[in-house]
Parts: sequence; C-alpha cells; structure tokens
Amino acid sequence: MNMAWKEMKKNKLRYTILGSIIFLISLLTFIISGLANGLSQDNASLIKNLPNGTFYMEEEADETYNFSSLSEEQQQEITDAQSEAAFFSIQMGNFIDTSDKQRSVAYVASTDNMDFPEVDTGEVILDASLEEEGVAIGDEITNEQWEQPLTVAGFVDHEKFSHSAAAFINPNDFSTFFHTDTMQMAFIADSDIQGTNEAPAFEELQAFSNSDFLNTIPSYSAEQMSLNMIVIFLLVISGMLFAIFFYMINVQKLGIYGILKAIGVKTGKLFQMMWAQMLIISVISLILSIIISQSFQLLAPSGMPFHLTWPVTGLLSLVFIVIGFIGATLSGIQIKRVEPMQAIQQGEM
Repeated sequence: MNMAWKEMKKNKLRYTILGSIIFLISLLTFIISGLANGLSQDNASLIKNLPNGTFYMEEEADETYNFSSLSEEQQQEITDAQSEAAFFSIQMGNFIDTSDKQRSVAYVASTDNMDFPEVDTGEVILDASLEEEGVAIGDEITNEQWEQPLTVAGFVDHEKFSHSAAAFINPNDFSTFFHTDTMQMAFIADSDIQGTNEAPAFEELQAFSNSDFLNTIPSYSAEQMSLNMIVIFLLVISGMLFAIFFYMINVQKLGIYGILKAIGVKTGKLFQMMWAQMLIISVISLILSIIISQSFQLLAPSGMPFHLTWPVTGLLSLVFIVIGFIGATLSGIQIKRVEPMQAIQQGEM
C-alpha cells in the first residue's frame, strides 16, 4: 500500500485524470439509477407499497388489468379460500378542483382491507402531491360525468400509478362513476395465506407476483429496462477504463517490474500494488460522487422523480469496486507472464 501511494503521489496528474473520469461515470450512474428508481416509484408506488403477495386477474384479460373483471362467484371463491383477500379496481381519469383546474388521477376502489385506505361514500383520499399543488381537505372535486361531487377527506404519501396521483374512492362511488359492478383484481398478501406457504390457484384466473404484476403496467418494463441498460453500460465502461489505463501503465513500467522481479519481489506483491491503486482511486471517486448524488436528492425539486436509497448506493459502489478489480487484474496478466530480463530489455527500448 505504501509503495502504491508513493507512485500515485509521484504521478499525480496521471492518476488524477483516471480518478476524475471514474468520478464522473460513477456520479452519472448514481444519478441515472436515482431517476430510474424515482420513475419506478412515480409509475407504480401504489403497487410497490403493497406487501409481497399474489395478484389475480382474469386469464382472458391477457395480462391487462383494464380488461379484467372478477365475477361475484370468483370473488366468493377467493374469499372462501383466503378470507383476508382484497379486491380492487383501478381506472385512469381526472377531476376538476375548486380553482377549475383539471387534474389527472388514477381512481382506486377496494374492499375493506388494511393495505388500502378506508374511504366513506362521497369522499376521496388523494396522494399528497396534490396537496402541494393546492388541493386541500374539505375541497369538493367534480367531473362533467358525475352527478355529485366528492369531498377531499385526506391525503396519503407516495401513492401513484402510471405517473398519476392515486385517488381512493368508495366502491359504491366507483361503481356509479364507471358503470361497473365488479372488481378488476384480487390481492392476497403472503402474510395472510392460511394453512400453506403457497398462494392458492383458481380456475380461469391468472396469478402474478408483485414484480410480475408491475411488468403488466403499460410502459413500466420498457421504461425501467432502458434506464437499467444505461446503468449497466456505464458500469462496463468503468471496468474497461480501469483495464485500459492499467494496461498502458504496466507497459510503461515493464522495465521497473523486471528490476523488482530480479531483486526478488514476487508477482503477487506487484498485483497488490496495482489493486491498492485501483482501490484508492475508486474509493475517493465514489465518496465524492455519493456526496454529490445524495445532496442532489435533498436539493432536487419535489416534483422531480428522483429516489436513490442507501442500499442501492452501497450495491452500486460495491459493483464499481468489483468491476475495477476485474479490469485491473486482467490488465496485469502481462506482469505474471514477462520474465525479468525480458521486461528490462523491453522497458529500455
């Protein structure tokens, strides 16, 4: 470690350039990862906030919740198997607030269940983002197709669907507004499953895990795949940078390696020096990028979908270090293969 640090101090510019590039790539990776997580929350926090469980919709719906409709017989069958099952429906729509401004929301109605807010007839509970936009408790919201307004009874945090704020209403109001007497989906939490560790199967119903159900939401999988591919691409680039940089450094230092080998320094010691340099550069770059990305999360506008958790930050940092280790190791294979005299002669050319 001491020898590695001395060499880095001697060649400050060379290692500073590499550190700066790794810093910029890691910062960009953290920012894009935060945006990916933020968009994920903005697109489906209504579903992601639910506990692990199983969703059910009609097989004929072709994995599209809008086309699913559970009959009373199917609901009774599910209830008989799991009494704690919740039934709910989602319908995209809008309303007009007291300032005559139209707002897009995802209307959600559910049976009595602790996983969904309880709403009385004639009332609505909205996502807290609408409170920040001027909607207040006690306001009456209307729609051209409604015969009666709804009164805002409260707000809940981080409940969105398809990039729209969730609006929880009573099933009776949902039935009146959208002319339906059935629920679209059923949900059974893993913690509520009785007598077995496996979710029950029902005829003519298709079961989904939480992650599988998220992928049925339009645009969700495509949106996340695009951003995650960018993150993976940036991680690969960082590994290639380490490999190329240390390869060029090793070529220039073959003469020095030859002398060190000739006086008895083992190849493992030379690899340790290279790994120490990689670790120092990575740690310093990651610390700076973490500080800036977390500061960005605190200072970013509330409307910006940015969500970077510490577990994700830690995981990405670990991946950066592992990839850097692999890249540096691959570039150092030539150190192991070159004989002392050959290295000295090559270094003198």
